[in-house]
Amino acid sequence: MIRVIGHGQSPAGGSEPSEAARTVRSFCRICTSVCGIVVEVEGDAVTRVRGDREHPLSKGYTCPKGRALPQMHHHPERIEHPQLRVDGSLCDASWEACLDDLGTRLKGIIDRHGPESVGIFFGTGVGMDATGTRVAEALRAAIGTPAKFSPLTIDGTAKPFIADLVGGFVGLSGRPDYDNVDFLLLIGTNPMISHGHAIAVPNPTGTIRDIAARGQVWVIDPRRTETARSATGHLAPLPGTDHALLAYLVRETLCDGIDPSVPVQGLDELTAAVAPFTLEHTATSTDLAPEDLARLRDAVRDTGHLAVETGTGVTMTADKGNVTQWLAWVLMILTGSMNRRGGLWFHPGFAYQLESFELPISSPDGSFGPGPRSRPETRSFMGEWPCATLADEIEAGNIRAVLNLGGSLLTSFPDTAAMRSALGRLEVLATTEIIANDTTALSTHVLPTKDQLERSDVTIWDALSSRVSAQHTPAVVAPVGDRRSMWWFLAELGRRLGHDVADPDQSDDAVLAGVTLGGRCSFDELTRTGWVDAGHELPAPWVTRHIEGMGGWRLAPSPLVDQLAALRRTAPMVLIPRRQPRRLNAQLDFLGDRPDVLINPADAAEVGVTDGATVTVRGAHGALTGVAKLDPAIRPGAISVPHGYPECNVNMLTNKEDIDVMTGMVRYSGVPVSVEPA
Repeated sequence: MIRVIGHGQSPAGGSEPSEAARTVRSFCRICTSVCGIVVEVEGDAVTRVRGDREHPLSKGYTCPKGRALPQMHHHPERIEHPQLRVDGSLCDASWEACLDDLGTRLKGIIDRHGPESVGIFFGTGVGMDATGTRVAEALRAAIGTPAKFSPLTIDGTAKPFIADLVGGFVGLSGRPDYDNVDFLLLIGTNPMISHGHAIAVPNPTGTIRDIAARGQVWVIDPRRTETARSATGHLAPLPGTDHALLAYLVRETLCDGIDPSVPVQGLDELTAAVAPFTLEHTATSTDLAPEDLARLRDAVRDTGHLAVETGTGVTMTADKGNVTQWLAWVLMILTGSMNRRGGLWFHPGFAYQLESFELPISSPDGSFGPGPRSRPETRSFMGEWPCATLADEIEAGNIRAVLNLGGSLLTSFPDTAAMRSALGRLEVLATTEIIANDTTALSTHVLPTKDQLERSDVTIWDALSSRVSAQHTPAVVAPVGDRRSMWWFLAELGRRLGHDVADPDQSDDAVLAGVTLGGRCSFDELTRTGWVDAGHELPAPWVTRHIEGMGGWRLAPSPLVDQLAALRRTAPMVLIPRRQPRRLNAQLDFLGDRPDVLINPADAAEVGVTDGATVTVRGAHGALTGVAKLDPAIRPGAISVPHGYPECNVNMLTNKEDIDVMTGMVRYSGVPVSVEPA
């Protein structure tokens, strides 16, 4: 275990704070990297956030998003009081009045139409709140609704899906052994900006540069990203062809001979599946020079263990994302890099402790349940319905109320026009939020919950953390206005629905103390030290037991083999996503990042677009208008628009019908588009 400075002490080198000016050690919850921060406060004002140099993980690193917490806390449009829609307008109300009205209306809907008539979206606002998440799950279970939605089917199904099919257990959450890896292959991810998508990379700048200094870092991305600039190699294939590049590497690895100590099944089927991906075929498919592909192949041959990590550039491509993630795992399996030092390790969970019991072995066809009635072709995955089905469920009258727990539905869900129309048909749209947005403007009830500086918290996001660790922070400042904790709101709502999901008369700390730590440490120890790291071993015996028990890694699940064979060439021009340094999806609009439409100068010249001109990006299902930024760093055939902007909303180009039939994942990347002057 690692101990850091206690919460009652000042940071090293600092003087004792006065009553008016003080500093508080905390951690940032903008993303899953949860970097250590020092928050400076004067009276009720949060004046500054800086990196905590003594934090054992982030070591003083922060990004502009984390340093913007003071502006977020003091945002001019922050919500301080509950709001209730009366005669078509949102008006301030007391918590009692808002909760009584919401509880009465929800109970009536459930009594008339059943528990499945209530949909719940677990947005980022609840996902980064330990007590909020747990009480929300308890309330959903008490209501008994199957209609759960989350960002899983917006940007992330491929990773747990491949864990399920190839590894036999959906909870196998792998991440590169960043401390020891000498060959890192990054595909469709820009960790210097995104911090690693779902799998956290604290201090990504230092991490990537350290690996590049001692070994090799290769980036596969249609754009020369911030991470690519610090890498030892960068290839820019056509968008949507990452699977072909990996299939070529897998084919060559099979020709060279695989690690005989690794238990596998389906080797013949895999060999047949990747046989077409010769050097010539792959070069044509990806529009990469054969010599560049051969250079990457030789680099892989010359290394020992390697780690492959993907991001939203892969996972947001629906069916191609599944196949790319599959082949990334296969490459690591064949080189003996799974569950090995310098390769990929699997998180056992700080609380879950997967090493303490025998893991279930999933069906070779995956673990699915029934989907919503309005979309019988879809299925539930990990207990969730695809986000793409919410609008249809509302329009069909199956869902009549939505609890939106910290999500921006109009800028995150596909097919904005259909989503806006559907939300307008709801009897209840209750939104928890800290800053007003276009979704709160449509809501019937707006519930102001505490922001991250106003609540005590712990981190035990087992599937996402970069360590087998937990952190604790006290509240930094008192809540403004009538803001209450997310868990408290959910407990009070549950009580009005006849469910005891938590005691709303408890304090925040008392509820937080009830969050299970799995026996790795006591809550008192965590609050005293602030940080506990349980460590992990490589190879992990629990992973070895599981893989041997299922007869070896499944190299060629038939759904993936079939999907690979069915993939077709990408369109001449496609949309790809990107992360930004000063914005995270729909958050932090005040930091100044813009939704520029990145386009290669050659493509721009062909359609008569100039730098700074207003352009229309048009797809089969809609169009958006934005400002062109000519950028030679993005390859021809790709344009990039970031997500989360209401005025330049990429969801206008997506369609709720255009999904991966296996997982329900929406096609957010690789969408065929055209560009023209507006």
